[in-house]
Parts: sequence; structure tokens; C-alpha cells
Amino acid sequence: MSNLPVRRESAGPAVILTIDRPDRLNALDAATIDVLQAAFDDIEEDTGVRAVILTGAGDRAFSAGADIHGIAASLRRGTDAAVREVVRRGQGLTRRIETFPKPVIVAVNGLALGGGCEITEAAPLAIASEHARFGKPEIRLGFPPPFGGTQRLPRLIGRKRALAMILTAQPIDAHEAARIGLVNAVVPHARLRDEALALANAIAAMPRLAVAACLASVTRGINLSIDEGLAVEAVQFARAAGSADAREGVAAFVEKRAPVFVGA
Repeated sequence: MSNLPVRRESAGPAVILTIDRPDRLNALDAATIDVLQAAFDDIEEDTGVRAVILTGAGDRAFSAGADIHGIAASLRRGTDAAVREVVRRGQGLTRRIETFPKPVIVAVNGLALGGGCEITEAAPLAIASEHARFGKPEIRLGFPPPFGGTQRLPRLIGRKRALAMILTAQPIDAHEAARIGLVNAVVPHARLRDEALALANAIAAMPRLAVAACLASVTRGINLSIDEGLAVEAVQFARAAGSADAREGVAAFVEKRAPVFVGA
């Protein structure tokens, strides 16, 4: 992906995607979102990739959010154009990250504002540098968060905490983000890449189909009633239980030995 706004790097069973617009605080313009979507399409088909780490270039920002110049241009073309070019494109990216069949680990290396925060909300896992800060500044521009933030953030951290962030535009630091459940952990800035890779490698050692089934069960079931969610869980269990890896996992447990997974 040379000369594009996203860099791709192989790291064992993981791929590292780096939003590479440090001069614009890794803002998400249309081209960057489209390249990220194409990268996820390619990674989904690559059986050698077991996890994705998404981060930002430089030390200042993971992503400062949607590119405001692009939003301004869309608004000049009218509200319908802005909904199509900004909202649908941004929500499409966060939905793709949320429902991706391989684990996406966001490594938040700095500011995660607006769309950058919304990507963090959508990702199943997130690790933050101690320098990271999270915020919802969209209200200062006269509109609500458009990439899914009004829906995912309250589900993650609770309605009142989410509304305080959304309505005041006041950022929070990495430790507060971990305390309220927006990220999994806070690590020293110099350790961010290593910790994200360690998490990716730990997941990559698990059976491939079981990982996908767990992701699907949680993502699809979390916003359903408990009975509907249990039905989703049953479907995903059936999907994985007949696999060679399930047979091996059970046999290894009974025989008191380490499993050797075909899909691992």
C-alpha cells in the first residue's frame, strides 16, 4: 500500500494497518476510509492472517476523526450528499470493524477524537498508550457523532457517561478510558506495539473457527434480548462444534495433553 494513506505490515499471524496521515493527525478522509475498507476485504480472504492491529502514524494521534475539510465540501453539496459521503461511509467502516470475522485490536497511540474514538468503540479489543486521549468534539461543529458514536458509546460505558462526553466535548485520558471500559488496558507508550502483538498472538493460538464464532456470538447477541442472544450463541456453537479443532480440543483435555489445532 505504498503512496496510500494506510500502511500494511505483516507481523507473524497478524497484520498491522497504520493510518498514515500524521500531518493531518491521521484524519479520516474519504480516500483513507475507502483504503481501509479495501484492506479489510483483502485481509478477510487471507487465511494466513489471524488478527488485525489498527494504529496511527506518529506519536500525536491515532486519528483526530473525520476530515473536516471533506465534511465541509460535502455539506456544500447539500445534506443528502453529506449523509451519503460522510455518515454512510463512516458508519460502513465502523460496522465493518465491529463485525469483522477476525479480531481487530486498536492500538491507540495518541489522540482518538471523533471518528478515531468511534473506531475504538467499534473494535472488539483496544489497547491504549498512556499518552492517549479520547473525545467527542462533533457537537462543537453543530452535529452529533456520525460514525456510530451515539449508539456504541452508551452501550459500552453507560448512557450518562456517554452523554457527558458527547454533550460537553470534554476529552478523557487513557486511564479513565480503561476504567469505564472503552479500552482493555493502558500500557507505556514504548510498549504499545509489543502489547498489541502479544494479544494478537495469544488469540492466533486459538482455533480459527472458534475465534470467529466467539466474535460473532458477542457482536450479534449483545444488543438482542437474552433469548435471542442465546439462539445466536447456539448457532455459533453448532458452527464450531463439528470442526476438527473442536474434536482435538476435547480429546486433548481428556488425554491431559496440549492440543494441536489444525486451524491454529
